[in-house]
Amino acid sequence: MRRVGHKGADHIAPGNTFDSFAAALAHDVDMIEFDVLSEREDGSGELLLAHDWDDAAGRRPHTLDEGLAHFAEATYDGVELMLDLKWRGYEERVAAALRAHELVGRVLVSTTENSSLEVLRARDPQISLSWSLPRMRRNPLGNPITALPAFAVLTYVRRALPGVAANRIRRGEIDALTAHWRLVTPRLADAVRAAGGELYAWTVDDAERIAELERIGVTGVISNDPRLF
Repeated sequence: MRRVGHKGADHIAPGNTFDSFAAALAHDVDMIEFDVLSEREDGSGELLLAHDWDDAAGRRPHTLDEGLAHFAEATYDGVELMLDLKWRGYEERVAAALRAHELVGRVLVSTTENSSLEVLRARDPQISLSWSLPRMRRNPLGNPITALPAFAVLTYVRRALPGVAANRIRRGEIDALTAHWRLVTPRLADAVRAAGGELYAWTVDDAERIAELERIGVTGVISNDPRLF
């Protein structure tokens, strides 16, 4: 099972920073996940290592070029990367940056946006793509009003997802699935594996749950705290 550091090691050092990436590396991760956001909501402006616009406004984030140059250093040889596109409209610039820094072979690009997956597949078929889901800004299970319908939706998605994901992999639309741990089942892991794809579970900050996901057979687990691995 691949050990993936979320935003580097967000529980050790502020995420999407060089300090966080170094902390992840120090705790022997196999892959570092980081976020890429455009400076403006229309997809224009500088490309930043940031989770959202509030995050970007609260500090001076690294640019994508700075981040990729950092990952291209010898210190990070052998470490794979998961680049999470947080919005749409700048897919082609990300693809060009990966090419410029010669990192295409080490990066899995993840996004919830189907339009972004289509653009990237057409722009550069050699870039590995992961469909991330679900797309949500708040946890509906934490609200008593929305919890019951959310559980119903969760049950339906867990039942349908293995077939949907396997078909998308076989059609060449995606290479992997990046799913919230609540969506991960043995049936999903088996279906993705049989289709020739990879399955990553996010974001898991509990050692027992990590062990359970490893038994299920996921490709990797994404955690804010790589010490838990």
